[in-house]
Amino acid sequence: MTATHVTDTEAGSGARRLPLVLRNRAFGAVWLGQVLTQGAVRMFQVGVSWWLVAYAVQDAGGLASGLFMAVCTLPAVALAPVVARAVGRFAHRSVLRTAAAAAGAAAAALALWAQGSGLPVAAVYAAALALATCQAFFDPCLTTSVPELVDDADIETATGFELSTQSLAGLGGALLGALAVDRAGVAGLAAGCAAAYLGAALLVATARFRTAAAHAADPGPAPGPAPADGGAATDGPAAVPGQRRTLRGILGELPFVRSILICFTAANLFTAAVFVIIPLYTRSVFQGGGGTVALLEASLGTGALIGAFTGTRVPGRPAVAGAYCLGLMAVALALPGLAPLRPVFAGCLVVAGWCAGAVSVRFVALFQRLVPAADKPGFFAVMQAVLGASLPVASLVFGSAGDHLSPQTLCLVQGIGLLPAACALALLGRRHPEPAGAEAEASAETEASPETEASAEADAVGAAAARPAGGPR
Repeated sequence: MTATHVTDTEAGSGARRLPLVLRNRAFGAVWLGQVLTQGAVRMFQVGVSWWLVAYAVQDAGGLASGLFMAVCTLPAVALAPVVARAVGRFAHRSVLRTAAAAAGAAAAALALWAQGSGLPVAAVYAAALALATCQAFFDPCLTTSVPELVDDADIETATGFELSTQSLAGLGGALLGALAVDRAGVAGLAAGCAAAYLGAALLVATARFRTAAAHAADPGPAPGPAPADGGAATDGPAAVPGQRRTLRGILGELPFVRSILICFTAANLFTAAVFVIIPLYTRSVFQGGGGTVALLEASLGTGALIGAFTGTRVPGRPAVAGAYCLGLMAVALALPGLAPLRPVFAGCLVVAGWCAGAVSVRFVALFQRLVPAADKPGFFAVMQAVLGASLPVASLVFGSAGDHLSPQTLCLVQGIGLLPAACALALLGRRHPEPAGAEAEASAETEASPETEASAEADAVGAAAARPAGGPR
């Protein structure tokens, strides 16, 4: 152990100054595969959503787009237990490679089909379901496999780097999606996604995973569910199986956390609608094309990224700060309903994205401190499923409403619908303030390592707001 310590110390002055993706070829290859898959799935979602509204469905474009977004978000919620078992049972490289290759095959098949005339909308929905299903396996497996790719000293850095770049990849995909449809149609869009997925499968296949060594060191415990808390993942359970409790048991002892989850589940019913409203607003109000969709998606994603890295600097206790952020987001989402101008809509989306990113960072950090360590794996996995469950509902409701109401009206409904959640969160902060110990720990952690906290929690933006949890939010 002494020799290893000396070697690491000597290497630290040189090699460790390079980014982790450059000095660890295995992690770099898998990370690049992640960038390709994240960018591809987001490009497909934005591109097809715009294709449905602008080209494929003229009379019921809102419902078609809403149904499509619901299909895209459903697998991550419905398959969470299946994914957890698969990630724990099979070699991680095999899961990643198979998921990426299957997604590439599905996208390639759609590209070939789209070369002909009369591509049915049902075929696009089926391809979207296949891609979303593959991505539902790829993302948590990648997070869980970090310890098999890097040294122990690099786990925190690798996890933060991998999670924070998901938003960047999703932002790039969102920029390209609608533009690709305008210039190359669904065939070109699907071909680009197929190339990205197959490239990711090849990159993962070339990477060396230390699966055997990891299991040899600790062969006993059964694997636990894939983590969704933005922290470093492990192959084994975080607690003794006998000590693991159900979510009801965990939340029964944490009424403050339970109330926060209810507030944000209600808020997601309105924030998620932005992904349906953007293409409808572009077509009906701006009479624009894919470039306008790309501008608006980029505005939302950029705001979310800024919020992810500045959220720790928002003053006040999380509940109070979160209430103000939700209130500001309500104003930002409603304002385009009164001022239908491109700069106004783009600026409002930057503000809304920032609020989503900042709120995600603050509350994931709070949950990290309040939830007992033994309960964190189960809590964060179910938390993502609970928050994500509102996304298909919001997509369907606002999509179908978009066929009967103007996009400006939908914007106003969004903003008004967020206000009760903001008020409830504000009242919650006054009646049930966070434990003083947790608040003191928050200040200490922020002062000690703000970069680590922000990077490790950046994935909360991607899950909760991205899709306003899925695109990069």
